[in-house]
Order: sequence, then C-alpha cells, then structure tokens
Amino acid sequence: MSIVAIVGRPNVGKSTFFNRLTGGRDAIVDSESGVTRDRHYGKSDWNGVEFSVIDTGGYVNSSDDVFEEEIKKQVLLAIEDSDVILFMVDTKEGLTTMDEELATLLRKSDKRVILVVNKMDNNKLYDSIYEFHKLGIEEVYGISSLSGSGTRDLLDEVVKYLPGEPEVSAEDEKAELPRIAIIGRPNVGKSSLVNVLLGNERAIVTPVPGTTRDAVLSYYKYFNLEFMLIDTAGIRKKSRVSENIEFYSVMRSIRSIENSDVCILMLDAGQGIESQDINIFSLVVKNHKGIVILVNKWDLVENKVSLHKDFEELIRDKLAPFRDVPIIFTSVTQKQRIFKAMEAAVQVYKNRSKKIPTSELNDFFLPVIEKTPPPMNKGKYIRIKYVTQLPTRYPSFVFFCNHPQYLKEPYKRFLENNLREHFQFTGVPVEIYFRQK
Repeated sequence: MSIVAIVGRPNVGKSTFFNRLTGGRDAIVDSESGVTRDRHYGKSDWNGVEFSVIDTGGYVNSSDDVFEEEIKKQVLLAIEDSDVILFMVDTKEGLTTMDEELATLLRKSDKRVILVVNKMDNNKLYDSIYEFHKLGIEEVYGISSLSGSGTRDLLDEVVKYLPGEPEVSAEDEKAELPRIAIIGRPNVGKSSLVNVLLGNERAIVTPVPGTTRDAVLSYYKYFNLEFMLIDTAGIRKKSRVSENIEFYSVMRSIRSIENSDVCILMLDAGQGIESQDINIFSLVVKNHKGIVILVNKWDLVENKVSLHKDFEELIRDKLAPFRDVPIIFTSVTQKQRIFKAMEAAVQVYKNRSKKIPTSELNDFFLPVIEKTPPPMNKGKYIRIKYVTQLPTRYPSFVFFCNHPQYLKEPYKRFLENNLREHFQFTGVPVEIYFRQK
C-alpha cells in the first residue's frame, strides 16, 4: 500500500490534517509545539485510491533536546519510505529558516514533494502563498486543515503519484497465494515459530529483542492449502526504539500487516497481554485482516489448567468488542499446538474469503429482524428491507432500511453477532453499513 508522509516544522497543523485525512482523532492536536513526538499511522482513501498516512513530529534541526533529535530521526525515515511527501508550512507565521532547511533536505530526496501552505482560513491570506515559492518546490497548494478548504484539489494531485497495485506475473503463481503474517512485540518467538513450521533455520533467532529487522517471506504448503509465511520485525513501543534501523523495521512490519490476509499475533504468556499488543491488534482490525491470537511460552507457566480459562477471558475482555477470535496456547520450543495454530489461520482465511448469496442472507436475517426489530427512535419505526454482501476483499454487508440515520451501535452489534454466529466469521473483522431504501 502507498504511503503519504506529512512533514514540516512544529505547530504548522500536520496533526490536524492527519486527523482530517484518516477521519479520526488519533493524533493529539494542541497549540503547543512539539506535541507529536512520534509517528502516527492511519489509513485514508480518495476517489477509491487507498493509502497509508504518516503524521510525523515537528522537524527541528541542530537541537540539543533529546526528544527533538529523535523526532528528526523519525522524520528522515518517514521521508525515506514514503511515496509522496506533503511538506507543510504555516501561512500565518510566514517563511522561516527552518522551512528553508527542510526544503533543502527534501529537494535532495528522489520523492515526489508537494508543498502544502496551511492555515489559509480566509481569502485574504491567499496572496501570502507566493513567498513560499522561494523554497524551490514546483507544486504548491493552499489549504486549511481546520476547515478542509483546498484539500480536494490537493488530494486529486496526491493520488496521481501513488503507485498502483504491482502486476503479478503469470509465471509467478506464488505471488497470488494468500499471505499469513507472524506479528507481535519483539522476542515473543515469531522467528522460532517460522523455523519450526518450515523445518529449517530460515530466520535468525537470538534472545536479543529485535533481531529480525526485515520481513522474511517463505513459501509454505500445509492442509492442501499453499500460502506465504511472513515473519515480521518485532513491533516495539516507540519509547524503546532507539536505533534508526528499528524505526525502519516498524514501518516494514506495518506494511507486512497491510499486505497480508491473516495475521498470527503472538503474545508472551509470561508477560500477558499489554497495551502494545492491543495497539497491534487494533492495527490488524483497521486493515480488515483475519487474526489468530497465539499465546507462546505456555510451557513456562505454572498451574496451566487453572489459569487457562481466566487467561483466555482476560484476553477477550481486552480485545472487546471484537471478541470472536481464535486463541491458542502453545510452546514453540516444545512444538505444542503450533500446527493447530496454522489450522486456525487457514480456517480464518476461508472465513474471510466467504461470499454469502443474497437470498441466503435474507432467509436468515429477515425472520431475526422481525422477531427483534430495531427500537423506535424519535418516533420513527425503522424497517429493514433486505441485506446483501458487498464485493469487497473483506466481509462487508449493507442493510437497506427506511431510516438508516436512526440505527444505533447496539443494534448494529446485535446484527453482527448473529452474522458471526450463523455464518461463522470467527477471526475476521466484519463491516456493517446501513443505507437508505
């Protein structure tokens, strides 16, 4: 998937624009400069073209502040691995020396750079855009990230330069096989799992966290289904990432998730499920990938029988509301239940690929809806007429009704639970939409 990086000095409005593109509030927005101290990742699309967006911290050169030096490293790596760079400046503060230094750096890169003059909140400010032509960047767009003014023309230009899906050679049949990514924090046993499955030392294994720095792709055939195994670099908390190569491995891991069909998220039984595990899980769900939870090093846990159910319930509570996920307790070193994990991944892949005929969906759902109709809202009776599956790469369904705006999250969850239980979508994020009919 293509990557668009937003760069610029502190407090020019990068995070506000990031939130606008991704439709969320993942990036913290504050008037104090330097609030964004690491990169935020999100997904966006424009006219059917999907791409990832990176919101970087404010670029500061020649600083003694340790945080600003780390921010600079992350900005440089975002530039290196992006396809299009949006260089943001602030029309209200005008052209600064820091803008000129960053422009010099960007001109040396071989990436497509678009200058985005932000905070054009009224027409009187548009004349000030001309001073930024001094930066030597050919394409210049004036926008207001706060109101959204000017973003349409900017995004029309951005998607022109995003690479399309790579062509698959007819001779390279393996390129079309489903991909299963092994993901998780560093040192949970990802590479060991790959080695056991493949029966060789395909990946380097050491007790040092972060040994795997690049995604390793291996051909695998099992249960009459061929697929590619992806052993990704460990995704560690950003506060603990100190080497440039570690920053780079995080980017590669995220790309591996985006390019996979199913992810096996490995946890360390001794550490339990941590906030970073939840973050990785959320990233998988946002990308609509199938998922299996693998609790490794279970052989080192005492009182396994009594702890098993409590541990599993704790994980599901942490993952809520998406609890319908296979959870398998294993020991890679002891080769316990690792093939069961692959069976689960294969089944999740089949679940994700499932297409349900419209007639079958309606034969099931219309009686369910008649028995438990949507609650009346603002004096309106909501009648769902029919449901159909959308032609997307992941399971998504649209329910047509007379007042879609009055259907709330609890009823949506009710429909999703029935869908999962009856049609078996375990391990797969499902999208449900309501449309006017």
